[in-house]
Amino acid sequence: MRGHAHLVAGYVPGSSPLHRMRLGLKATLLFSVAVLALGSPIISTRVGAVVTTLTLLAVMVAHFVAGLGWHRMWRAIRLMLIFLILIAGYQWWQHGPWVAWQVMAAIVATVLASNVLTSTTPVDELLDGLAAVVKPLERFGADPERFSLTVALMLRSIPFVIGAFGDVRDAARARGLERNLLARSLPVVIATVGYARATGEALAARGLGDPEDDDASRP
Repeated sequence: MRGHAHLVAGYVPGSSPLHRMRLGLKATLLFSVAVLALGSPIISTRVGAVVTTLTLLAVMVAHFVAGLGWHRMWRAIRLMLIFLILIAGYQWWQHGPWVAWQVMAAIVATVLASNVLTSTTPVDELLDGLAAVVKPLERFGADPERFSLTVALMLRSIPFVIGAFGDVRDAARARGLERNLLARSLPVVIATVGYARATGEALAARGLGDPEDDDASRP
């Protein structure tokens, strides 16, 4: 499947200041962007629109400072373009153009900021950081290693499913079945279930079973 070849918003090697920045600081900046962008509609309309616009511009500057380019920015926006248009249209109808712009720009700023974070941070470092965040919850039963493993599997599975949809869609179109819902969905389900089973078998072969299994195997 075509989705095997890449991760969603995968790491892009580089030497920019954002690449050299510590993960904790980058995560803090991402959280600040989310607070400013998503919290701006609570402020008065015009001030909130200015805050959202400045936040979006700052994220776009960070995007180019990281050396990611227009193509990667457009790819991130294109995936949610229809959703953005529908949301903006509804907000315009209900609350006017200022609020519509605030909501749309806030979503774009947050998505681009997360794209910058994942694009400038190696996957291993990102997973280690997630495990460190979960570690204080270990006393309540959380397992940092399993949590980071789950995120890693998610990062691998999403591109697989995207690739499966693309391959099945092209195959259905070649057979003149592009309007047949069953022909476009059933092969994806079968491929996804097969991928999940293969992943589960690989994890089991490495001794990464359920927590109950691990506890039972301990002397």
